[in-house]
Amino acid sequence: MVVAANKSAVGRASTPAKAATKSPARRSDKMAVPEFTKAEELDAYRRMLEIRRFEEKAGQLYGMGLIGGFCHLYIGQEAVVVGMQSALKEGDQVITGYRDHGHMLACGMDPKGVMAELTGRRGGYSKGKGGSMHMFSTEKGFFGGHGIVGAQVSLGTGLAFASHYRDNGGVCLTYFGDGAANQGQVYESFNMAELWKLPVVYIIENNKYAMGTAVNRASAQTDFSKRGSSFNIPGEQVDGMDVRAVRAAGERAVEFARGGKGPYILEMLTYRYRGHSMSDPAKYRSKEEVQKMRTEHDPIEQVRNRLLEKKWATEEELKAIDAELRDQMNAAADFASADPEPDPSELYTDILR
Repeated sequence: MVVAANKSAVGRASTPAKAATKSPARRSDKMAVPEFTKAEELDAYRRMLEIRRFEEKAGQLYGMGLIGGFCHLYIGQEAVVVGMQSALKEGDQVITGYRDHGHMLACGMDPKGVMAELTGRRGGYSKGKGGSMHMFSTEKGFFGGHGIVGAQVSLGTGLAFASHYRDNGGVCLTYFGDGAANQGQVYESFNMAELWKLPVVYIIENNKYAMGTAVNRASAQTDFSKRGSSFNIPGEQVDGMDVRAVRAAGERAVEFARGGKGPYILEMLTYRYRGHSMSDPAKYRSKEEVQKMRTEHDPIEQVRNRLLEKKWATEEELKAIDAELRDQMNAAADFASADPEPDPSELYTDILR
């Protein structure tokens, strides 16, 4: 069943996205970034800092040998998922790739359960059998991190099709990176989503290096907001280091998709401070480049500075929030270290033939 669009494809394609620049922190010029209230700034600060402190603790456990295999940290990109999550409502869905811990926490999943899964314990969200890249919580609307590059794009499109078929008003946020944006199944999904006007927002987290290759060396078209142009899917670039810009763009995109107009693409210009995974020394970029991003564009520090400048919080109050979150992550690490490993019988459960 095909739903008629509220706008013509020609009309939607007539306002192309702005051209890309080299700075990951360039803001979309389509609309001024709205100011947050005090409550919104404090909420964004807490939620982003929760992810930052969780990931730092996960990195520590990896270094201690308590987490094995691959472990991809989200440090630096927190504003993307926190801003986007605030644009959703109950019943919406989220799916992403393997850099997924931040998405889980933003969806409201328990840090203890996430950390226990990282350490392979029975209290983990996948009973200790999935690890870093394979956790799910349908209760929280999180349909997994996925280890196969770009695989989640087709699955997210399918989730959007289910919402469209059921006519339940749901929207699916489908996250993937600049590296996955060159996978063929992404464009098959784009085509299907636009043909059927599916309620899906494709969020390309462009952190500039994929698995370790600079985007301008791997992509002929480096403005990923234009990747849907041949399918008449509108897109825009967003300063993914500014949580206010992310939320504003997220609200526009979600409203578009929820209104029956079809898919929307948001390219989040962001940056990861760590390597692709914990085993990556990240020698393909300079320390000066990373430090410049940390100093000038850090998403958490931006909010912190605004809170202090507007006298909405004191240094002591912000330190108290930080201390609370550090205690929470220490408790999650203690739980994940002491929780028993799965019983051997679990090898035979949840197996589909």
